[in-house]
Amino acid sequence: MIQNSPIIIGLTGGTGCGKSTVCSILKNYSAYIIDADNISHNITKKGTKAYFEIIDSFGIDILDNKEEIDRKRLGIIVFNDKEKLSCLENITHKYIIKEINDSIKIAKDKQKYKYIVIDAPLLIETKLHKIVDEVWIVHCSLDTRIKRLIKRDNLSEDILMKRINNQTPFEQNKKYANFIIFNEDETNLEEIIKQRLKKEV
Repeated sequence: MIQNSPIIIGLTGGTGCGKSTVCSILKNYSAYIIDADNISHNITKKGTKAYFEIIDSFGIDILDNKEEIDRKRLGIIVFNDKEKLSCLENITHKYIIKEINDSIKIAKDKQKYKYIVIDAPLLIETKLHKIVDEVWIVHCSLDTRIKRLIKRDNLSEDILMKRINNQTPFEQNKKYANFIIFNEDETNLEEIIKQRLKKEV
């Protein structure tokens, strides 16, 4: 049992920068991972409040044959239109933030984690950086991001660039960072993280 209150790390960075890889390493160091993307999936499942609010705003054409929200279809709509993206975020963020706060409480109550990591692409935009002890930003070159995303998502470079351009630039967010991980090729990534964690103990 870990008696001291866990250190809360807010992990963010642009799509394709490697946040998931960092999280997989942190799990090996007694970290409880709160994945905002997974929460987003759960709070928009069929029958939830967010599900009906999204349908009200975007119509039934975004549903698949099981009447679940087709995230790729919705993504193409919102990443081509900043107003529609803002509309979607206004619907989902309040539910995501509540779930994150609930998850933090659950992790603290278990008293067995050294770290609680909030993995959230919009950590800063949603003001979640204000509730963490440290902000970590994962970053890499645009070329590396595109290569990773094409391999992962099987989408065209044009669609991926629209997604990237709709995200807050690294240069704008880096002022909030306590620690920046340059994750170009994942060489020595675990050692870099390990050394940072040593400073937090």
